[in-house]
Amino acid sequence: MSRLEQIVLFHTRRQEYQRLIMDLQNHHRPLGIVDLFSWLFPLTYLVHIAEEYWCGEGYPAYILRVRGVHLSTTRFLLAQTLGTVLMAAGIMLARRFNFPHMMVIIMSSIVLVNGLTHTMTSLSNRTYGPGVVSSALIWIPLSIFCLVHFRKDLPRKRYMIGVAIGLAVNVLVFLITMRGARLV
Repeated sequence: MSRLEQIVLFHTRRQEYQRLIMDLQNHHRPLGIVDLFSWLFPLTYLVHIAEEYWCGEGYPAYILRVRGVHLSTTRFLLAQTLGTVLMAAGIMLARRFNFPHMMVIIMSSIVLVNGLTHTMTSLSNRTYGPGVVSSALIWIPLSIFCLVHFRKDLPRKRYMIGVAIGLAVNVLVFLITMRGARLV
């Protein structure tokens, strides 16, 4: 083995060792529980999408009635598919690049705001809104639990950055939704 190959091998092993040590030093819980809670978000998102699609008048008709936004069923389903794929990709990237705890905080913030929005809209309109049941029974409790439970796993600044990213994603989703899921 040449000297260059030895150096490359040494640095590769050192990076793997440092990643392992970071997991052990910076996080108080095994990654297994973080992985479990991470994957609960896309799974419960599928429940939420099903409720928005099949319950009541369906989300596209509901948002047209409540906000005057024309969102076709096709665009709705494409946007939800994209959301599911982005969640799964985010979880895998977070695991690969060693920020799974932060990803849980980001997804918790996204889901909490979405759930509260569904709930507040339904209460203010005094009518059922597609997505409100899964929001109230699944997303709000899940997100609050994760935000509280995993709070100790990140320094305060990183935790707040994760919450801020989640809020920013909600603003982006709101803007896209109000345009009928048209990006351009």
